[in-house]
Amino acid sequence: MQVLNPIGLDVKKSEALSEKLNLLLANYSIFYQNARGYHWNIKGKMFFELHVKFEELYNDLLLKIDEVAERILTLGHTPDHRYSHYHSLSRIKESNEISDGAKAVQDILKSFKEIIVLQRELLTLSDEAEDEGTNALMSDYIRQQEKLVWMYSAFLTTE
Repeated sequence: MQVLNPIGLDVKKSEALSEKLNLLLANYSIFYQNARGYHWNIKGKMFFELHVKFEELYNDLLLKIDEVAERILTLGHTPDHRYSHYHSLSRIKESNEISDGAKAVQDILKSFKEIIVLQRELLTLSDEAEDEGTNALMSDYIRQQEKLVWMYSAFLTTE
């Protein structure tokens, strides 16, 4: 007999989704703190442009952190909030102090790759669980982030 949670999803499938969403939350949290570090420490001729872009990035990541945590709660589970746990789980690693704009953008691109791959894994799980809410959230994130990958990659292109 299938047991459903309050939003009508299979309890076991929603638990697996919540575990994967907590992994995403850990990655977003490390990415967020790295982006703040890039914003704080950027130097050089691209300072004014990148300082603003990095602030936009970390503000967007902060919103996504909140949305992912709220999605975990909606599924009936608890979002993790411990940085020690994030540090051990995250595929994205803490960056060293980075003041070079090109190096920061390269790290951002690596982080987006990890995030997008993880979100695609969540698309598969959410599809199997018939969880349209998580599926739509991940689809929206991927679409937006693929565009950012293109833009950050264009920044690194030299003529």
